[in-house]
Amino acid sequence: MNTEEQQLAEMLRRVAPEPPRRVTVEDVAFRLADQAAGSGRRHREPRAGRGGWGRRWAPALAAASVIAVAGASAGVATVVTSHRGPASSAGPASPGAHASSPAPSQRPTSQGPGSPPERVANGMWGAELITRDAFNQDSLTSGDGSLYAITPGEAGDPGNPSYLVRINPANGEAVNQAAVPSIANPPVVTGNTVWVIASYAGPSVVLRGYNGRSLAQVASVTVPVSGQVSTTASGVLATGSGGYLYVAAGRSVAVVNPGTHQVVKQISVAAGPVSSLAVAPDGSKLYVSTGSFQLLTFNPATGAQLGSSAITDLTTTAGNLVATSGGVWGTTGVGMTESAWFAPDGNLARMTRIGAGAGAGLSSVPTSTGGIVWIGGSHTMVCASPATGQVLKAVTIPTDGGRVEYFGSVTITGGHAYAYFLDQRAQLAGVVRLAPPAGCSSWRT
Repeated sequence: MNTEEQQLAEMLRRVAPEPPRRVTVEDVAFRLADQAAGSGRRHREPRAGRGGWGRRWAPALAAASVIAVAGASAGVATVVTSHRGPASSAGPASPGAHASSPAPSQRPTSQGPGSPPERVANGMWGAELITRDAFNQDSLTSGDGSLYAITPGEAGDPGNPSYLVRINPANGEAVNQAAVPSIANPPVVTGNTVWVIASYAGPSVVLRGYNGRSLAQVASVTVPVSGQVSTTASGVLATGSGGYLYVAAGRSVAVVNPGTHQVVKQISVAAGPVSSLAVAPDGSKLYVSTGSFQLLTFNPATGAQLGSSAITDLTTTAGNLVATSGGVWGTTGVGMTESAWFAPDGNLARMTRIGAGAGAGLSSVPTSTGGIVWIGGSHTMVCASPATGQVLKAVTIPTDGGRVEYFGSVTITGGHAYAYFLDQRAQLAGVVRLAPPAGCSSWRT
């Protein structure tokens, strides 16, 4: 080993002590490449949605490190400093980010316990960033005092799974995580169990349940499918009164007892396949969307159809259904034409549209939490009455240098409101804590 290699070996031992061995330039280069991509990850590194940095940048980083190492040890120190700084400040990107703007690494960079939240520049409603991890934009939910979200993965690639993550809402720390299939449906919490869809294809749908604290898998339920599942499914798993799970299963809705892990009923939907569903808070109505834009209402106890309405001049399906005391909410359209809507008592003839959609591959999905309906996006954040659909407060979502800032997937826990945040210009994404105005804060009382 020459003098230069001895110096490099000593430096490497100080960074990460290990048993003595011969250290080559390649050894140091790959370690520097790993440091340059970021440090302190809690789980394996899935690719960051569309165009994420991650493993595909490793060869380039390694090659750059080899060149730097071949120069001098002083140059090595410069490389480590210049790459680690931007990696920690840029943060990850959402799956909705433009493919032309590579997203930073998917490594979790959640602030540790006791770290103060970071104020979002120009953020509305006092937005404070509590974690910089990238999640599926409509997957943030809460239950049993925790936040839950799913990281973007790559369907069919076991080397890049999605992760179900439990987040401490007090400081944004990713407490536990479990690898889950990359299925685009938000997690559903019943009691102390978090449910996700593990497989959505005929001849069966598979649900998995995870302990709400440890995220250890505690259940698996196989649901038979009638016919074929919808190819435009969006929001096919929900919970209703009594804690039962409802899942769209082709031309039927299966009702699952989460305690016994058994299918207790299947409600036939002749107009299926079912693309989305929701259950009224009092359990009296099951709303189902099928076809281009057809909304059906059922009695979940008897399976009898109570009503039907449709809009025939649209070619997109009604998805992301959310049921409240006054009716049902959902989305229709794609891209800039997407919008949220409210149908009193499930009657589309009385439907009102809310918002103009998010665009840029992002979604504007309604959520019902804390007795308020929330609709985010890239233009406005809205809170609305669950009984009447009336908009109570609306605020303009700022841009960052003319590029999109996105707030959505609002959820309430522990007396605070949280949302998923994305800043495309800064390549920054994570969970923010919000302070909505008084008109949106009936959940505080």
